Amino acid sequence: MTVFPYRTILNHMVEYQQAALDRTFAALADPTRRALLAKLRAGSETVSTLAGGFPMSLQAVIKHLDVLDDAGLITRKKTGRTVACVLTPEPLEPATRWLEEQQRAWDERLDRFGAYLHHLQQGVTDEQS
Repeated sequence: MTVFPYRTILNHMVEYQQAALDRTFAALADPTRRALLAKLRAGSETVSTLAGGFPMSLQAVIKHLDVLDDAGLITRKKTGRTVACVLTPEPLEPATRWLEEQQRAWDERLDRFGAYLHHLQQGVTDEQS
């Protein structure tokens, strides 16, 4: 019996990539987390500063930051008693690629559907003539 070790490795890689993509989309699914990411586009912010802009407790904001951190979308650095957050956009690249693939696939399907409808309309016009 021949064993193919690469197949196992490939499956683990695919599962890891899928899990990372799932974490990214799960993190982006919440409007509060998207708003936190938007605030971090301008640069590093402290947790306290970030929390000040939301009608929720500091602990609730920290839980949202934990999700973003777990997805790799932010990094946190503690200096003394202050914790700063920085946007790390790299995990968005696979998500963007996935969305672009989906868009291309749906554009192709809709183009074929449009061509089919055009073909049907041409048939109706030819029959009416």
